[in-house]
Amino acid sequence: MAEFLINNIIYMYVTLTPVILAGILNMIWVKLPVMKFAAKPVDFGKNFTDGRRIFGDNKTWKGIIGYVIFNTVFTVLWGFICSAANIESLDYFYMGHENTIAFNLIIGVLLGLGYSLAELPNSFLKRRFDIKPGKTISGFMKIFFIFLDQADSVFGVALVVWFFYDLGILLYLLYVLVGAATHLLLNMLLYFMKLRKNMF
Repeated sequence: MAEFLINNIIYMYVTLTPVILAGILNMIWVKLPVMKFAAKPVDFGKNFTDGRRIFGDNKTWKGIIGYVIFNTVFTVLWGFICSAANIESLDYFYMGHENTIAFNLIIGVLLGLGYSLAELPNSFLKRRFDIKPGKTISGFMKIFFIFLDQADSVFGVALVVWFFYDLGILLYLLYVLVGAATHLLLNMLLYFMKLRKNMF
C-alpha cells in the first residue's frame, strides 16, 4: 500500500510539473504592466442577484490567458524533457497516449482552462459569504476556505488527467489532497517572495 501511494504521488508530480511551473509564472505575469486590456474582471464588474459581485476583481481574463499560455508552453517543453530523460512511463498522460507536440498542445490548453475555470466556483461561493477577494474568514469556515483555496484548481487539472487516464475516484481524491498541500507550500513560498499579499 505504501509503495502504491509513493509511486502514484511520484506520477502526480511528474504529470503536473508543467502546471506547477505555469502557476508560479502566472503569479508574476498578472502583476506585470503588460496586456492591460485583458486585466479586466471575468465577471465584468457585474453583481449577482444578491447584490454582491459574481467572482470579484481578482479573477481576470489576463489570468486565464496566462494559465492557458504557460500551461501549453510548459507542457510541450515537458514532453521533450520526458522523452529525452526517458521518464514518459511516469507521466499519466503518456501511459496511454503518444508523446507528440499536437497532443501536448491539447493537454496544455485543457490544463490551463481546467486550472483557471475550476477556481471560479470558489470565488463565487466566497462572494456569497461576503469574503473580500484575497481575504479569509474567521471560525470553522476559515479552515474550509483555506483548503478550498488550495484545492479548487487541483479539482480541475485532476479532471483533465482523469479524462486521459482512468484514475478512479480514490486516486482522484489523492490527487486533490496532494495537490492542495503542494499548492499551500507554493503559496507560502510566493508570500515570502512578496508575490502574494496573503499566505493563505
